[in-house]
Amino acid sequence: MYLYHYAMRKLPFGHTPDTALFCQTTTHTEALNVLLFSINSGEAFCKIIAEVGCGKTMLCRVLIRKLEKERKFAYIPNPNLNPLSLQFTLAKELGLRIKGDSRNDQITQAIENKLIKLNKQFGPVVLIIDEAQAMSDEALETLRLFTNIETEKQKLLQIVLFAQPELDKKLANKHLRQLKQRITFSYRIKKLSRSQVLSYIKHRLACVSLGQPVTVNPIAAAFIYYFSKGTPRLINTLCHKSLLLGYAKNRRGISLINVFKSAADTESVERVLVKYFKPLIGLLLVAFLGLSGTTFAFWGGL
Repeated sequence: MYLYHYAMRKLPFGHTPDTALFCQTTTHTEALNVLLFSINSGEAFCKIIAEVGCGKTMLCRVLIRKLEKERKFAYIPNPNLNPLSLQFTLAKELGLRIKGDSRNDQITQAIENKLIKLNKQFGPVVLIIDEAQAMSDEALETLRLFTNIETEKQKLLQIVLFAQPELDKKLANKHLRQLKQRITFSYRIKKLSRSQVLSYIKHRLACVSLGQPVTVNPIAAAFIYYFSKGTPRLINTLCHKSLLLGYAKNRRGISLINVFKSAADTESVERVLVKYFKPLIGLLLVAFLGLSGTTFAFWGGL
């Protein structure tokens, strides 16, 4: 009924990384360009850093969609693994069947042989690791050793790390300096600005619309920016809840009052102004009525 009410083909503000809803903001476009340049130039490592909820996983999926017909990918979404488990996981991603009692050197040799075979058909395999800040120092060192697998002309494995800022703190440790030196390209995704938040909301709504677009009050969008601090995941949460409230009241839009109600019901948002919402609305109403009264008196005096 939610989708029918708003004439939408699917939810515009879900938390799954739907690449069809990808909004090409300045920061996400720059990050994608860094990734594509790094991969196409044959670099061993590339790193994308962003705070929680800023679109790392979405960007990861967009990257795969752009290159999936040209390159072979291996994807590890949960890298909280010890070095041996990391080797087994990579082998599985490459389509290898490894016996549980295999030695490290046997697994490494099997991976190398598979990479050589894939390189002849697709070029270097791109290994994408999401939430890389969860990796242990030993697993990170294992990654570095993976990049030693190469021919005279190119790496057989290129690694892209998507992580929260905690990864940079890890890489600042002296014992990981060899890995840090191999990361040629790095980019930090920024949060959205006030104007970008409004564009982001309108873009998502337009992507799913089947009829008349859903209205977005610009002032409501400004408060969504305030509450979310420009974090896409929180923007999605506030917009989704606002639309649900609008549906309940048979309204077609994201209104200021519903944004405040959504913020009051959402953790992890800036909540300072939430408790002042009712007094603020009262003051605005008094000001509006006062202005209206003055206008009527003016025209009556004429």
